[in-house]
Amino acid sequence: MQDHERGSLRFVRGDAERIPFSDNSFDIVTVGYGLRNLARWETGLREMQRVAKPGGRLLVLDFGKPDNALWRGLYFGYLKLLVPFVGRILYGDADAYAYILESLKQYPGQRGVEGKMREMGLANVRIVNLLGGAMSINYGEKRAVE
Repeated sequence: MQDHERGSLRFVRGDAERIPFSDNSFDIVTVGYGLRNLARWETGLREMQRVAKPGGRLLVLDFGKPDNALWRGLYFGYLKLLVPFVGRILYGDADAYAYILESLKQYPGQRGVEGKMREMGLANVRIVNLLGGAMSINYGEKRAVE
């Protein structure tokens, strides 16, 4: 983009399920703590793939669902009880933080995103678990056109 060459940024407001850019536009497409908030997270992931250039990378950072059942139970308990309490104390709004657990219940977590990335034909798909899977990064590469 011309703007990038001059060192300036241009912010664009758009729908993550209908990204307002043409196919094969970006080397890297990322989303942080947002995919699980879409009405159809799969559509958002497909859009990320669409706007990535062949060979481009997709990265999804989000809250996860730990594989270890004990850790998952402790983590979900923390999200249910402590996070809203801290939100109320520090920011006066418990509901703004209580939604995190609710959004995770509908989201497939890192394993589900990994499966969808593989199903979509992305290459080098992998998960980087952080804090025992409480957070994660899903990674995949758009295959180069053959």
